[in-house]
Amino acid sequence: MCGIVGYIGKNQALPILLDGLKRLEYRGYDSSGVAVKTADGVFSVKAVGRIVELEKKINSPNPSLEGGQINLDSRLRGNDKGNLLKGVNAGANTGIAHTRWATHGAPTEANAHPQTDCQGKIWLAHNGIIENYQELKIRLIAKGHKFTSQTDTEVIAHLLEDLYDGDLSRALIKVLKILKGAYGLALFHSDEPNKLFAAKFGSPLVLGLADGEIIVASDVSAIIRYTKQVIYLKDGEIAEISGQDFKIFDADNKQVNKNIDQIEWDSEAAEKGGWPHFMLKEIFEQPKSIANSIRGRYVAEAGRAKLGGLESAAERIRGIKKIIIASCGTARLAGLVGKYMIEEYAGIPCEVDYAHEFRYRKAILDGETALIAVSQSGETADTLAAVREAKEKGCLTLGIVNVVGSSIARATEAGVYSHSGPEIAVASTKAFTSQVAILCLLTVMFGRQRQMSLATGQRIISELASLPDKIKQVLALNDELKRIAEKYYQFKNFAFLGRKYNHPVAFEGALKLKEISYIHAEGFAAGELKHGPIAMIDENFPSFYIAPVDSVYEKNYSNMQEIKARGGKIIAITTAGDEKIKEVADEVIYIPKTLEMLTPILTAVPSQLFAYHMAMLNGRDVDKPRNLAKSVTVE
Repeated sequence: MCGIVGYIGKNQALPILLDGLKRLEYRGYDSSGVAVKTADGVFSVKAVGRIVELEKKINSPNPSLEGGQINLDSRLRGNDKGNLLKGVNAGANTGIAHTRWATHGAPTEANAHPQTDCQGKIWLAHNGIIENYQELKIRLIAKGHKFTSQTDTEVIAHLLEDLYDGDLSRALIKVLKILKGAYGLALFHSDEPNKLFAAKFGSPLVLGLADGEIIVASDVSAIIRYTKQVIYLKDGEIAEISGQDFKIFDADNKQVNKNIDQIEWDSEAAEKGGWPHFMLKEIFEQPKSIANSIRGRYVAEAGRAKLGGLESAAERIRGIKKIIIASCGTARLAGLVGKYMIEEYAGIPCEVDYAHEFRYRKAILDGETALIAVSQSGETADTLAAVREAKEKGCLTLGIVNVVGSSIARATEAGVYSHSGPEIAVASTKAFTSQVAILCLLTVMFGRQRQMSLATGQRIISELASLPDKIKQVLALNDELKRIAEKYYQFKNFAFLGRKYNHPVAFEGALKLKEISYIHAEGFAAGELKHGPIAMIDENFPSFYIAPVDSVYEKNYSNMQEIKARGGKIIAITTAGDEKIKEVADEVIYIPKTLEMLTPILTAVPSQLFAYHMAMLNGRDVDKPRNLAKSVTVE
């Protein structure tokens, strides 16, 4: 959940490192730091808070060199600031940087990365968790090592120091065999000029190959401005980088050859492009992201899906008799929509598991079970662990991910990329709707192999293809959603309700509201209302009700009457043309008519816009809500 950038090459390292940190800030933003090799030693600065605080410290005319604010080799301490920064920018072409989401130790300068050893020669940035760090720390302290932070990361630096014999590569191989847990590492030794190292296990790490320079990063958003050529490290691999040359070794120290992949999108896709926030930009990108997710993946006249990423597993897919969807957060809610689709239209029993619980229950698994892992980043640690558990039990493992070359994409036997483009805002929006669209295509594929008629397949494909234009109609309601938010932004509690296909959207709407506005919101399957939650309803507890005209509309209408009778305010989403709902709802938002199974893609959009405007009116940091990070790469 932290962001790592490393650089070695022909250009000044510091500006590139800072630029990379800004692009990775969505991965963690409670503290940050840089460490750059210079001819006179190591220049390292740390700061608590956002990247802007680090920049202020670096550019301050009178920085303190004491108290851990700016840590410098003793040979640099006598220099004045102007000469120091001039020297750093002029000659320092190797460095590492880190933006942190705190796990071990509070957000402080001492706990910020890069961390170093007793001598200040080994510097490293780390994403992940070292599970056996406490026992290692006790052992190192007994040997005389002095620790200055509360982090698990610092243990790695001292282990390297303890085993260093003049070759950091050899020490690193030994240390990685000792560690238990997950890591993405970028590191260097001040006594080894023109060298940078990277290592990965369980946390993402990618090398960007440019002309005369190499960038190491937690994901490609920090690289895309400089190159589209990348190498994805696999678990257990170590990269030794010298200038523009590199070698990659496996855990047994055997050199491995790697394919160079091409990033499909450009730097503009990862920038705001004039939008006030990434979240709003990504909400409005959904007509395009849905179109990209389904393009070339169906044959309309045949009413079937054409998913090239699943062709290698086609025979096993035909024999599947049970499906488990494993995912977390928003991806899990997309999976719940998929469950309704798959069971209704393909006739396959389908379970949806919290990925973090999957390994801890005795699921009934066999070779006729498929596990579908859903993850935007493809790096979600719990979901990746579920994939490994399912493979161990002989299941077919399939993936729905957005990031090419990600860990889940490589770990599953086959899968589908959602191609929704980079999603930078922490709160997921376009990834959710693209995941639902992909699950719809999977449903058509499974169904046409089994019980779905040609006419049904054609109808689903036709409606799916029409969704980008229908989403545009929903986005045109942005001003109306803002107006509604202006009436309700001071309320402290909300209920989100829905049934059948829109029961997961109720949970997703509540999740969006609470994660970016910090307003208490609870999602309910509306049928549960009378089984307890209705006790909370009064004039100060509004309900956001998702009630399109579908097979459960009358049930929803009855529930809304019950809310109204108890003085509750209702904001309702329904299908265009429904006038009846105005009798019970205080506010009505209309979506275009579509198939019942596809309504979640349309009803999710006003839920997202409502949450956005509620957060803005409450003065929240929409793209980087407190305590959250985009990619959950630790358990």
